Amino acid sequence: MKIYTRTGDKGHTGVIGGRVRKDDLQVEAYGTVDELNSFVGVAMAGMDEVKFADMLEDLLNIQHELFDCGSDLAILDKAKREYKVTADMAEKLEALIDKYDAETPDITRFILPGGSASSAALHVCRTVCRRAERRVVTLAERQDINEHVRTYLNRLSDLFFTIARTANFREGRTDVEYARSAEVFRRKSDR
Repeated sequence: MKIYTRTGDKGHTGVIGGRVRKDDLQVEAYGTVDELNSFVGVAMAGMDEVKFADMLEDLLNIQHELFDCGSDLAILDKAKREYKVTADMAEKLEALIDKYDAETPDITRFILPGGSASSAALHVCRTVCRRAERRVVTLAERQDINEHVRTYLNRLSDLFFTIARTANFREGRTDVEYARSAEVFRRKSDR
């Protein structure tokens, strides 16, 4: 099988159910999800396999789910295939958020991205995930999409924030609070 097909040389690409311009909102949305998936891979590559074994397993599963998100976003004609992303996938992310959040100390102020290398890489994932979500919101204004993808990405960015903090905690690093921030978060005991 050849990697190159030459079918996109004129600025169009195939989606499920047809062809669109390569700069189409649909391509931008699933392309940003693909970019996110690549950053997840970069984050995983820098993580200690023992200290972060559970996180690495969860992130690998997320990479598969991001492919599902991209696949659902690449559908031009809904009659061509059923969606893959379901509501329970976001619920599973919520369970992971709760699990990892239980490891971290209370936070009351905004924090700066960074700390350990693993945490910094996960914060990059968080911000790219937010951009992917924005692209999906824009796409949904123009055409029908699988709404579960938008919910999934929203929850996923929260998970990246949480595991970035967990990574710092496991590495013995303290989150750096934004010095000009007022107290904006409730303590876990107040939730």
